[in-house]
Amino acid sequence: MTSYCRLMDGLYLLCMVVAGIALLIMVSVIPVGIFARYVLDGALSWPEPVAIVCMIIFTFLGAPVGLRAGTHICVSMLTDRLPAPLQRAARILCDLLMLAFCVMLFQSSFSLCEAMWSQAQASLPAVTYGQMYLPIPLGTLITLLFVIERLFAGEQTARPVVMLGGTH
Repeated sequence: MTSYCRLMDGLYLLCMVVAGIALLIMVSVIPVGIFARYVLDGALSWPEPVAIVCMIIFTFLGAPVGLRAGTHICVSMLTDRLPAPLQRAARILCDLLMLAFCVMLFQSSFSLCEAMWSQAQASLPAVTYGQMYLPIPLGTLITLLFVIERLFAGEQTARPVVMLGGTH
């Protein structure tokens, strides 16, 4: 399990970096489009679709990061008031439900990508709709791996943080 957790640590870091870069690109291209439209009086066709692609990447690769770090939106008002054994059972039930949701979302999003793989976008012809939606099944698969890790190794927040230089 330790090697699996270490692999998940690397995947976690990769997702964080890719989501961060996508967010940086997204917030950079929007002002370019606004500047071109209102200052140069000429609309560019690429900033909006690039921002949409970046938002999809940021959302679906950032969500697994938030889930693993325990910073996702979690309504635990009821479960926090349960006795410790029932809290653990509720966490396991939530993880099992999350596994089922990830499997369904993966199947649906993979089918979507497959169906749209060769359909080109008019505003960004270098990227097909199938490629644009690829972060959805990818992020769902990563979320699935993180939920499996949490089921077998416990929450990441309860384990030592492994950084590039060692354990902290």
